Amino acid sequence: MIDNISWLAVYPEIVLLVMGCVIALVDLGVTSARRTGTYVLTLLTLAVVAALQALYASSGNTFYGWGNMVVSDAMGNWLKCFATVAMMVTLVYGRPYAADRDMLRGGELFTLSIFALLGIFVMISGNNFLVIYLGLELLTLSSYALVALRRDHATSTEAAMKYFVLGAMASGFLLYGMSMMYGATGSLDIGQVFKAINAGQIRHQVLVFGLVFIVAGLAFKLGVVPFHMWIPDVYQGAPTAVTLVIGGAPKLAAFAIAIRLLVDGLLPLAIDWQQMLAVLAIGSLLIGNLAGVMQTNLKRMLAYSTISQMGFVLLGLMSGVVNGNVDATAVENAYSSSMFYVVTYVLTTLAAFGVILLLAREGFESEEISDLAGLNQRSPLYAGVMAVCLFSMAGIPPLVGFYAKLSVLQALVASGQGLHIALAVFAVIMSLIGAFYYLRVVKVMYFDAPLTASSVSAPLDVRVVLTVNGALVLVLGLLPSGLMTLCADAVVRALAS
Repeated sequence: MIDNISWLAVYPEIVLLVMGCVIALVDLGVTSARRTGTYVLTLLTLAVVAALQALYASSGNTFYGWGNMVVSDAMGNWLKCFATVAMMVTLVYGRPYAADRDMLRGGELFTLSIFALLGIFVMISGNNFLVIYLGLELLTLSSYALVALRRDHATSTEAAMKYFVLGAMASGFLLYGMSMMYGATGSLDIGQVFKAINAGQIRHQVLVFGLVFIVAGLAFKLGVVPFHMWIPDVYQGAPTAVTLVIGGAPKLAAFAIAIRLLVDGLLPLAIDWQQMLAVLAIGSLLIGNLAGVMQTNLKRMLAYSTISQMGFVLLGLMSGVVNGNVDATAVENAYSSSMFYVVTYVLTTLAAFGVILLLAREGFESEEISDLAGLNQRSPLYAGVMAVCLFSMAGIPPLVGFYAKLSVLQALVASGQGLHIALAVFAVIMSLIGAFYYLRVVKVMYFDAPLTASSVSAPLDVRVVLTVNGALVLVLGLLPSGLMTLCADAVVRALAS
């Protein structure tokens, strides 16, 4: 018998699932070329779900349902709320682009985005290996279909095939690692796995073998070196609206399952997985920034930027446990800084791709850095939004990206470990290298002659959302304490449960 708490834990997911099915049926009767009815109903659904998640998160309650397979806690609910808002913003930016490229012949963009978001929810809520895996598969299967949405476009189809093959391999890694953990501990429940490992009765070699495969699967989902091969090709090949679907909200889910699996379940093995994360972070910062310098395609440049930014997230994750000792303050600083980083990264990415989508509406893709030439003369507002995003990604004060990087570096240095301090210095050097390719785009926007004299126009909803999005990147940089406190409180509550 399923109790009321179990239903309460998954109410937002049920609302999203039911409305996803309703929207798919309603869309059959929509005749508008821009799917206005489907679009409005989708945004209303996401707004209700986001409000519901914010209500859950604000209560601060933690409860488990469905035989401990699902958890509803402050961290998960805030991440789901942010993911829902990110998906709303993505659809606002992406709809004009999709309509111009005949991608709205049906409502697949909206329904698949909803089911991808449902996969994100299940991943974040999972307190069981199989539940996390089911959420992951729902997200990735929806993403494969979205990447191939332009069926007559060879580049998109090629990107979808690459994504599918590499994604299947990564899912196999993750599933094999989970099966090893199940074989060693006798449970799929994350809490029970923690207890079994903490008891010290299991051979360390078996646990580490399974851990390697779990970290490899997580590394693919985060898009870090050496599991980054799909990111530049998929970012470039996918329709830009779909690139934003993949590059935005799913990063929040990847962070959540890293916390669920590595911290909630495998914390006694922290010494082992922190070493793996250190190697992945070094590779991501090095390859991401050095390869980013050489790019002329804007979407590929942002793909390599993503790889280097995820390297910072890993640095935060690896600094919570020092010499096998779990200190409450260190744990809070480390994991809350990572959460803050990934949330603000998604916020900045949304605005950056929003400008690219806006410019792409003029009949060309606007994918090359040179396509932004003289943007300030054509539209000072959109050039300003893009500049704010690029400065933030580069970590220049007073923007939110600077504070995100600073919080991760502080967590590293506070541990007092020589390796962590060396990694902090390395990260700063890599950030300086990375600043070059961000500033190069700003130089092109403000100092190069424009390729066309036409002004940039956009629908009202896109203009409003993009302006607010860009303003938030600046405001959260000037006043970061509110979001940082929220992240710290959410992490503390999640780990205390």
